[in-house]
Amino acid sequence: MDVAVDLVVPVKELRRAKSRLAPAVADLPGDDADREQAHHALALALARDTLAAARSARRVGRLVVVTTESAERLGGAGEPREVVHDEGGGLNAAVRAGEAHLRRGRHDREARAVAALQADLPSLRPEELDDALARAAALFAGGADAAVVADHDGTGTTLLIAAPGRALRPRFGPGSARAHVRGGAVALDGHWPGLRSDVDTVADLGRARALGTGPATRAWSDDRAHRPVGAPSGPS
Repeated sequence: MDVAVDLVVPVKELRRAKSRLAPAVADLPGDDADREQAHHALALALARDTLAAARSARRVGRLVVVTTESAERLGGAGEPREVVHDEGGGLNAAVRAGEAHLRRGRHDREARAVAALQADLPSLRPEELDDALARAAALFAGGADAAVVADHDGTGTTLLIAAPGRALRPRFGPGSARAHVRGGAVALDGHWPGLRSDVDTVADLGRARALGTGPATRAWSDDRAHRPVGAPSGPS
């Protein structure tokens, strides 16, 4: 089944995002304001690389970003075309808002699968996302209602897909992979290292770098590695 899947990507406000990555900038030169800017720039780079990979996946139809950030800031020249304002309430509320936007005005005969993708996957490859969506489509053809991809340690969720006409029912949070399976989603078992490598900690960032990140995260790393003490940070 070569059917497009509509995708929701929630992107947290950059100044509140990725608090556990603070150690990644703790030893950078400059003052606290410089390090805070570098932290925000890292969160932005992760999101930009994730969105770029998702836009390049051939099985992705519409792509909706739920955020308080501007489309221009998130994507630059490749900015997302559909942005829904995040009204607050956390990750699950943001996913539901994006799903509601996608389904608004759509008739049952137009229903197609909807998925939610985490925004911190800088090593994601479009072909990984395509393969996961294809495997989910095969499950849906056999009667499954939802499918889920767990992160590298098997506890979190990086991708949740609902069959055409079915609701996503997001359960993101601690232990979300098991929660989604308990809720009826089928766990997908493909070898997708980039799709499974979400970045929450410094160790996660190292893992993503070893796999190879997208250009935004790579540029962030190169900039911090070569910028002399006292030099201004790049744009964020």
